Amino acid sequence: MNSAPAPVTASLDDPFYYLTNFRFVLAWVGERHADLLDHDELAFLRHFDTLPRASQALLTRMVMRKGELFRIGKLRYDEIGDTAAALAPLMALGWVDDAPALSGEELFHQLRLAELRAALATRMRDAGLSASTGKAVLQATLAPQLTEAKPLTQWWPDAPDSIVRLGVMEICDRLRLMFFGNLRQDWAEFVLTELGLQRFENVAFTNASRAFHKREEVDAYLALHRLRQRLEMGEDVESLSLEVPPVPNNAWLAARRARLLLHLGREAERSGQTERALSCYADADSSEARVRQLRVLERLGRYKEAFELAMSAHHRTPNETEAQALARLIPRLRKKLKMAVEPSPREPAYTRWELTLPGPQPVERGVALHFSTPDAPVYYSENTLLTGLFGLLCWPAIFAPLPGAFFHPFHTGPADLYRDDFVPRRRALFDECLARLEDGSYPEAIRATWQEKHGLASPFVHWPMLDETQLTLALECLPASHLQAFFERFIKDFKANRAGLPDLIQFFPKAPLGEPRYRLIEVKGPGDRLQDNQRRWLAFFHQHDIPVAVCYVQWFTDTSGMP
Repeated sequence: MNSAPAPVTASLDDPFYYLTNFRFVLAWVGERHADLLDHDELAFLRHFDTLPRASQALLTRMVMRKGELFRIGKLRYDEIGDTAAALAPLMALGWVDDAPALSGEELFHQLRLAELRAALATRMRDAGLSASTGKAVLQATLAPQLTEAKPLTQWWPDAPDSIVRLGVMEICDRLRLMFFGNLRQDWAEFVLTELGLQRFENVAFTNASRAFHKREEVDAYLALHRLRQRLEMGEDVESLSLEVPPVPNNAWLAARRARLLLHLGREAERSGQTERALSCYADADSSEARVRQLRVLERLGRYKEAFELAMSAHHRTPNETEAQALARLIPRLRKKLKMAVEPSPREPAYTRWELTLPGPQPVERGVALHFSTPDAPVYYSENTLLTGLFGLLCWPAIFAPLPGAFFHPFHTGPADLYRDDFVPRRRALFDECLARLEDGSYPEAIRATWQEKHGLASPFVHWPMLDETQLTLALECLPASHLQAFFERFIKDFKANRAGLPDLIQFFPKAPLGEPRYRLIEVKGPGDRLQDNQRRWLAFFHQHDIPVAVCYVQWFTDTSGMP
């Protein structure tokens, strides 16, 4: 194993800091992914190193901006100097086109209103448009006529500026994908790090610590990404669903494919294409897609088919979210099929409070102020305190440098966090961390991690919400047995169980021996109801004798001064 090299070797005081970062990415990909690059991509890495610094910097500036078209007048940077001189080597390599053909849509996007009026003056007169016509009307009227793509000089011979097209954005996006393992993260990750706004755990990397191991996997990711983009742009669901690639032999790519099919199914359902929706949900074969598939079948009156699918899912040990949905669906389907219906599970037991407060106001804040006392303070804790304690205690397991978990220096958490094999691959490490709850050493371990790792990005620890005072009270008042129960439930299903926790926690550090030293408080404002994940947590609290109350709030208004 080798520790990750420092990703930042320049500060923001260096005017070429962005070039340093870009070169770091190219070097990282070239060193670790050369076997996945084709001839053009390898040539790009090789030729980039031979360019003058000004040309490297201008190309990097373009790559880090949106789109592929740029006006020369807007490509002016003090540290680069003469834009034309910096562009010349890029044009010689064919990486920049200095006379790109522009579609009518691109023309409208690149030119300002006054420029469009000048460029399209003849067309405007022919269409009977006045010289003061706005851009929206201008585009709606003339766009249908602008079907030909041609250079700006042909659209507008007197154009005072030029437009160039970057021709290597596809290569650069592929390299960025291979570095980050996704297209969600971009070059801003470096800037956030340099500004000190984001800091990351330093993990070790192995040869297996790569997002992709075959070029076909990169191609599959890009294909799925483009299909999702086309869906968001409104393309027809049916044609897109026919282009979805087969299930890849890669767990996290298979999960991305399933999410795409889920989105395709939902869009098909919204547009009334129920059979297409059913096909997408079935192909996705995920718990959420299966529940949606069942609901569509039920709505269509295909009760027998739905019942058989529901029972099959029930026998496959579903996660808690799917199990809860099945517990509602199966009795309904049994009734429709005139079968014996088992009694529905009872609503989880919990303490219910009714509270009237002056309002409206932030409801959690109002309840916290109402119940908080110097000896029994109330803190906002929803999905932050308990998950934070878990993240601190289990930090070594969460950030273990296993193959496929970390493959660049900017991970907020392991890439396989929500995969089914995340815990099994680390079970021994989690057991070692949780054993501290049994031997009593957990407070020291949690405090040590809080001190050592404070501020580092974590999928579980939200540092601004976990100050030292709240941490101390939590370790003093929450029994180890309760923490053990919470943490084991997180481990069962991180994605589902890290949400839905109560809004507030109240500590009783001076409670008599044998009495609870804390309680959780779920707050519901006027008209608000318990969500499914909250109901599951309440059932869990009841099962483990964990003190909890649900506070239903109503507002009152002072009407004493009204006639």
